[in-house]
Amino acid sequence: MKVSDHVLERLRDWEVEYVFAYPGDGINGLLAAWGRAGDRPRFVQARHEEMSAFEAVGYAKFSGRTGVCAATSGPGAIHLLNGLYDAKLDHVPVVAIVGQTDRSAMGGSYQQEVDLACLYKDVASDFREVVTVPAQLPNVLDRALRVAATRRTVTAVIIPGDVQELDYEPPAHAFKQVPSSLGVSRYAPVPAEEELAKAAELLNAGERPAVLIGQGARGARPEVEQVADLLGAGVAKALLGKDALPDTLPYVTGAIGLLGTRPSYEMMRDCDTLLVVGSSFPYTQFLPEFDQARAVQIDLDPSMVGLRYPFEVNLVGDARETLRRLIPLLEPRKDGAWRKTIEDNAARWWEVMERRAEVSADPVNPEYVVHALDALLPRDAMVAADSGSAANWYARHLRMRDGMRGSLSGTLATMGPGVPYAIGAKFAHPDRPAIAIVGDGAMQMNGLAELITAAKYHREWSDPRLVVAVLDNQDLNQVTWEMRAMEGAPKFEPSQDVPGLRYADLARLLGLEGVRVERPEDVEPAWRQALAADRPFVIDFRTDPAVPPIPPHSTWDQIEAAALSVLKGDSDRASVVKQGLRAKIQEFLPGGGRS
Repeated sequence: MKVSDHVLERLRDWEVEYVFAYPGDGINGLLAAWGRAGDRPRFVQARHEEMSAFEAVGYAKFSGRTGVCAATSGPGAIHLLNGLYDAKLDHVPVVAIVGQTDRSAMGGSYQQEVDLACLYKDVASDFREVVTVPAQLPNVLDRALRVAATRRTVTAVIIPGDVQELDYEPPAHAFKQVPSSLGVSRYAPVPAEEELAKAAELLNAGERPAVLIGQGARGARPEVEQVADLLGAGVAKALLGKDALPDTLPYVTGAIGLLGTRPSYEMMRDCDTLLVVGSSFPYTQFLPEFDQARAVQIDLDPSMVGLRYPFEVNLVGDARETLRRLIPLLEPRKDGAWRKTIEDNAARWWEVMERRAEVSADPVNPEYVVHALDALLPRDAMVAADSGSAANWYARHLRMRDGMRGSLSGTLATMGPGVPYAIGAKFAHPDRPAIAIVGDGAMQMNGLAELITAAKYHREWSDPRLVVAVLDNQDLNQVTWEMRAMEGAPKFEPSQDVPGLRYADLARLLGLEGVRVERPEDVEPAWRQALAADRPFVIDFRTDPAVPPIPPHSTWDQIEAAALSVLKGDSDRASVVKQGLRAKIQEFLPGGGRS
């Protein structure tokens, strides 16, 4: 048995099913071992190492298991980095196995020689190791898998090419030998009783409580609902926790932050008590004013508590088990006025979203594209959104229901993971439909090449549906509008214009299906056709770049700045636009347009 054979055997022992990878001579030993092992675990070939990493992240996000990716030395290992940082910043367990030049060539400025231990020092800061002798295994690989799973982070195993070819020798029962074992049991730490009592006292004293949850609350849905009911609170969701609680619950206000909803903004503006569960939501300006609300945080990671807000009580523990111990200490709230206000605001918001989707555009309103999907989402859909204005519409128009899953690049907010996330999700659950909502910039950056990956593998999925919706506005739209609203600058066409392509035609060239949509009346039929297809399907929606993804909490100064930039600095016309917007909002919202 070679070292490379042992690596794959150990991955199988850890029940790793897939390794998302791209070949190169720095891992030739591993590739030969894959051939001897009958392609177990399965080698999933992406078009680029960055896509391999994104697919491992998507697999991990949608399966709840550890994703594994592999690449050759030098450029291959470098290409993995963006996807690995996406995993690190979103607290997703991913292990990278990378090749390295032979030990005899190290230090000789050899071809593809890069100091990978140094390069990976940050992204795999919790564990990275170079294997120089066979007896380091299985310990190094076991620790990489165990640390990634328990700390929800990125780890790396670097194996020089000549080491891969050595005969495997397990560690002996001897001095300076490190044997190892498989597996890690589930654990759920809980805070001390006195800390729970402090948290309960604070929460019981509040009159207008709000709850903010993130992806760390995904396994605690019944407990979150019970706490919200006891406190009479509303629940807002950080985007990575969008699927942690159904949007159909009347007190769920939806997303928070730059891509968030108005009722979430209003709840944080008016609350006097805040409970944060499983979230490291970074935008402090969208939380209550510092002297306004008393706050409690629950997080599994001790290094993440106390961030973003002056919490009075920081509870380190598993979300579900901590809430279970907190619930008996909470006093049911009798006055329902605060909860009713939240529910009314949330209901009004969905009415506003429907009206915004109905606004005419040239040729198609992107809000209508995503709003139309909301009612058609399969009950077990897995949705991936790319960065850019597509993330705005995903955040505001799609309502997650029981059984649905959704994700995006939350913290790194990198462009291009939408399609590879969906492919990773399909390997996690080949019996469920996946949908990627991407802008044309992200599609040209990464999505087009990964359509080839979808064409290569879709016949293996028991449910072949993978729908890619391209918001084709020939504009890097989010940045264009950010420049207008935040900088007061007009669109800089050399940087912002995107070449027009016929994405559905390209899909058909690959043996997939697709349709181009240029009229609003064709939007819903296109979604229905794609969701009934027997193979991956691309919908090329020709959307209007003039529909602004301006946050619902924008100030009138920001709106006027955007108008000024669009109107080339004509202040008189910009003032007319602002007044017209005020009048339109009076029509949109009951109660005099307070929102």
